[in-house]
Amino acid sequence: MAAGSSRAAACAELGLHPQTLARWRDRTGGIREDGRPHALRPEPANKLSSEERVRIIATCALPKFASLPPSQIVPLLADEGTYIASESSFYRVLREHGQNHRRGRARSPTKRKPPASFEAAGPCQVWTWE
Repeated sequence: MAAGSSRAAACAELGLHPQTLARWRDRTGGIREDGRPHALRPEPANKLSSEERVRIIATCALPKFASLPPSQIVPLLADEGTYIASESSFYRVLREHGQNHRRGRARSPTKRKPPASFEAAGPCQVWTWE
């Protein structure tokens, strides 16, 4: 646009709708950060490294922690003076590796059928109690 092309032509070249560009402009006339979900963004500085992820998986696989959920593993590690990651990071890594299933000997919750419903088309066709 600084070279003289129209806003519509510049947006078409970039694959943007002109209204998107208008929403991205701030009050001073500058352009704000790309807000599209598929936009490239820098990695956060506190992102877990692959070694930390492997350590989380290895820790959860230890016989000592094999039957415990992350909500119990993290405090036990803290009592030992060890910090690997937060509880939510434990859950996230286990979910990514398909290991966020029921741990321990407790039975998994069962799905119960909804109560049967009956429909009466007239009086004295369905009898029930509470």
